[in-house]
Amino acid sequence: MKKNAVSVLFAGIAAASLLAGNLVPVMAEEETTESADPALYDGKEVKVWVADAAVDFTNDEIAKFQEEYPQYAGVTFTVEPVGEGDAATNVITDVESAADVYGFAQDQIARLVSAGALEEVNPDYVDDVTERNDEGSVNAATVGDTLYAYPLTSDNGYFLYYDSSVVTDPSDLDKILSDCESAGKNFYMEINSGWYQTAFFFGTGCDLSYETDTDGNFTSCTTDYASDKGVAALKEIIKLAGSSAFQNGSSANNATDYAAIVDGTWDQDTIKQAFGDNFACAKLPSFTTDDGETYQLSGFSGYKLLGVKPQEDEDKLQICDDLANYLSDEEAQLDRYKTVGWGPSNLNAQQDDDVQDDAALTALKDQMQYDVPLGQYPSEYWDLAKGLGDDVIQGKLTADSSDDDLIAALQTFEDTCKSYASAE
Repeated sequence: MKKNAVSVLFAGIAAASLLAGNLVPVMAEEETTESADPALYDGKEVKVWVADAAVDFTNDEIAKFQEEYPQYAGVTFTVEPVGEGDAATNVITDVESAADVYGFAQDQIARLVSAGALEEVNPDYVDDVTERNDEGSVNAATVGDTLYAYPLTSDNGYFLYYDSSVVTDPSDLDKILSDCESAGKNFYMEINSGWYQTAFFFGTGCDLSYETDTDGNFTSCTTDYASDKGVAALKEIIKLAGSSAFQNGSSANNATDYAAIVDGTWDQDTIKQAFGDNFACAKLPSFTTDDGETYQLSGFSGYKLLGVKPQEDEDKLQICDDLANYLSDEEAQLDRYKTVGWGPSNLNAQQDDDVQDDAALTALKDQMQYDVPLGQYPSEYWDLAKGLGDDVIQGKLTADSSDDDLIAALQTFEDTCKSYASAE
């Protein structure tokens, strides 16, 4: 791994030796990284933000990092718990006091780039980062043609967890609801979330996507929610909300008396405890509309990324780049999976036997073939989608609503989505 500061140091030594008439053997840069002058880095402070569940793991990794990079032994690293979903808002609100290295969900990258809160990945690492991670995660870390972040995971998606003693056919949404109703159990899905709600709209073939320029600004929006396929999706959301088993939510920690939940890998341990020997998981089910058409639920899939904040101090920037690369390489991703349970984006780590045998990751992998990779969306979109779901939950849109009423609601939604791009 190339280190700019070290390269400059040894270039100077080599030049001086040549002037003195001495021959200096060429040394591989990997062999020189531990010989950098610690004085360049002593006393510097680096703040790191990661999800609460990963704080202890990250502290342990940083301790190993300092052992392997002794030139950073005098650097003070502080790890603080800030979730990936909150990172962009916190960083953009106060870039100066934000963490120097921070984890974030991929949908935030456009905002971070536009706000000048992300440094480009060190050119010395670009090829390695690109080659060692899966294509989806690399694309998620890229804006325009520039790689802005280090992929951490390929596990940011959702699928179905279910109690196999209650749910007899996890492939059919109607049957799942019927089983839950008969058993007096709950079915959880968060329909007033722009993250989960797309499962229905993308499932019927709708599109909702944005284009951004190289600065992360939204330039256009493509969407066709106000259509027959959009109405089909909205009707199914309304039908789901009308089930006596339905509960709006996606957090297993807050779920009660449930036999099925649409959730992600992050809640696997909680759900295993709830279902015990009946624990099972699968891709999302399909649903059948009143006209006999069957659709596979789709939705978003995404990635966790690690970013570096721009630094005026080039030596501190070097520390941050080296740390971000270390925390996102194959060994760290595999250790993180085994410690925290996060699914790796690293291609080699994905082939590990434990990863291959993970039931939740297997269900997610099955689901991802139907999903739309999460692109960049304006922050306002998430509030708008919540409002659409709330209209269903609060009874403003019901099974008695006419197709014209549903189209009108979707047209308003669609027009508002488009306005976010033109307003940027």
